[in-house]
Amino acid sequence: MCGIVGYVGTKQAVPRLLGGLKRLEYRGYDSAGLAIIADSELKIIRRQGNLANLEAALSDFDATGTLGIGHTRWATHGHPSETNSHPHIDCQGNIAVVHNGIIENFHTLRVELMQKGHKFRSETDTECLAHLIESYYQGDLLAAVKEALRQVQGTYAIAVICRQQPDILVAARKDSPLILGVAPDGLFVASDIPAVIDYTKEITILENGELVELKSDGYRIIDAQENMIKRAGIVIDWDIEAAEKGGYEDFMLKEIFEQPTAVKETLSGRINREGIVELNDIGLSDESLRQVDKIYIIACGTSLHAGMIAKQAIERWARIATEIDCSSEFRYRDTVLSERNMVIAITQSGETADTLASVHIAREQGAKVLAITNVVGSSITREADGVIYTHAGPEIGVAATKTLVAQITALILLAVHLAQQRNSLEQEFSREIAKELDALPAKLRTILSQADTFKNWAKTYHDVYDFLYLGRGIGYPVAMEGALKLKEISYIHAEGYPAGEMKHGPIALIKKGVPIVAVALRGPVYEKILGNMQEAKAREGTIISIATEGDGQISALTDEVFFIPRSNEILASILAVVPLQLLAYYIAKERGCNVDQPRNLAKSVTVE
Repeated sequence: MCGIVGYVGTKQAVPRLLGGLKRLEYRGYDSAGLAIIADSELKIIRRQGNLANLEAALSDFDATGTLGIGHTRWATHGHPSETNSHPHIDCQGNIAVVHNGIIENFHTLRVELMQKGHKFRSETDTECLAHLIESYYQGDLLAAVKEALRQVQGTYAIAVICRQQPDILVAARKDSPLILGVAPDGLFVASDIPAVIDYTKEITILENGELVELKSDGYRIIDAQENMIKRAGIVIDWDIEAAEKGGYEDFMLKEIFEQPTAVKETLSGRINREGIVELNDIGLSDESLRQVDKIYIIACGTSLHAGMIAKQAIERWARIATEIDCSSEFRYRDTVLSERNMVIAITQSGETADTLASVHIAREQGAKVLAITNVVGSSITREADGVIYTHAGPEIGVAATKTLVAQITALILLAVHLAQQRNSLEQEFSREIAKELDALPAKLRTILSQADTFKNWAKTYHDVYDFLYLGRGIGYPVAMEGALKLKEISYIHAEGYPAGEMKHGPIALIKKGVPIVAVALRGPVYEKILGNMQEAKAREGTIISIATEGDGQISALTDEVFFIPRSNEILASILAVVPLQLLAYYIAKERGCNVDQPRNLAKSVTVE
C-alpha cells in the first residue's frame, strides 16, 4: 500500500508533503518522491530508500511552489529504484502522477502508447497513467484524467498535477482509499488520514469512481458521468497513533480487516473472462512448468501452513506429486532434486534465512525455484527463477494475517495455472473456481462483520491454559495456523493436530473444560471430523467449531459454532482461517497482551 499526499493552498507545499509522507511511514515503503509546480515549471525529486534520503536531497531542491504531490512507494511493478519511484511524468514533462493500486492492463496500454511515439523510462504500471493523461490533455486536466481512466482496468488512487495548470490538482479513486482534507490554508488529498492530521481534522472520504478537482479556493467532486457530488465532511477525533491504525485499536486488527483487499489485489489481473489464470510475469515459461514432474514446497511458520494448503490444491487439480517441508529441516536433509523438480519457496519478507539457504541448495541441484513473496526486490526474488508476488501491502503486526490469505490466494492461482497447462481441469470447473475466487473478498467481509462473536467468546476462554485445534483434509493446516496464532499473541499453550491422530496421543489431553477447536468444513472428510468431535465431547471437552453455512448437523455437537459462507473446499481455507485469527486476537486482548509485538518474536527471521 503506497502512500499518497497532495496539497494546493497558500503555504509552501514541500514541508506539508514531506510531513504527510512521514506520517505514512508506518505503511512501509522502498522509495519516495515529490513533484512541485514552481514558476510554471514541473520539478521532481525522487530517492530510493528511507525518507531521510529524500529529505537530505531537498536541501538542493529549489521548489517554492504552493502545489504539489508526494509519494512513498511499496513496489509492485518494477524493482525498488529511483527510476521506478513516483511521481512519474509523461514524455514532455508536463504531467506528474502518483498512484496507489495496480493497473491490470498496463502492458496493453504501454504498447499502444509506444506505437504512438511515447517513450517510457520505468518498469512501472503507473507511468502509463502519466502518458495516457497527456494523450488526452487539451487544456482541461480534470477532463483528461476522466477520459484516461475510462481506458484503465484495475485499482487506483491517483493524484495528478499539470505544468500548464499550476493552480489545479486532480485526484481519483477506484478500490484504493483516498481522502480529502480541508485546512485553513489549503486542501489536501491523501491515501490515509495520518498524512493530513497535523493540518486538519476535517475529512471527506472519496467513493469509488469519483474524481475531485482541487484549487486553493475550493474543490468539486464528480462521478464518472460528470454528476456533481455533494457530501458532508466528517471531523475526526483520533490522535495520531489511532489515525495510523485507521481507527483500529491495533495494527493486527487493522490488517485482519484489510484481508478482503489483500485477496482482491492478489487476484487482480490474473484471471481472464474465460476463467484462465494468466501469470504473465511469473518468469517461468509454460513449457518449463509442463516439464515439472515433482514439486517441493519449503517455508517457515505461517507460510508453511499456506504451503500445506497449496500441496493439496496442486495434487488434487494439477496431479503433480508435491512434498512440503519446513525450510529449517529441508536445508539440512540430504534431499535429492533434479532439473525436472520445482521448489516453491514461500516467504512474506523474501529474507527468511532458512528459506534462502534452502533455495541455494535447490539451485545447486538444478531444480527450478519459484518464489512466493510480498516484497519486490527482496533477496528471494534475486535467487529464484520465477516469482509470484502477493499484493497484501506492508504488514506491521508481527503475527501474519493478511499476508497469509494473500499467499494462499497466490498459491491457489498457481495450482489452477499448473492444472490448466496440463489439461487436468475441466474448463467449466476452471470457470467455477474463477467465479468463487472473485467472490472471496465479499465473503471475507461477511465474516469480519461478525467479529463481535469472537470478542464474546474471548471473555469465556481467555483464562484457560491449553487449547487443542483439530482438522482433517484442508482443515488440518487451518487448525495448525489457528493454534499458532493463539500461542503467538496470547501465550496460551495450543496444539494443532490432524484429527485422525487424536487416538494416537492427543486424546489424553482432553478433560472437562479443555477447549477443542474443530475446523469442520463440508467436504470429503466431513463425517470423519464429526466422529472426532463426538469422541472429544464424550470426554467432556468444550467443542468450538468452524463450520460451513447451512450445516444443520453440527450444532448438536458443539458448545460454540461459527459458520463461514459456502465455497469450494480448498478456497474455504481462506475463509476458515479468519475466524481463528479473530479468536486469537480477542483472547490476547482480554489477557492484556501486546498483539502487535508479541514477546520474543520478530517480523522477519533473517538469522538461523
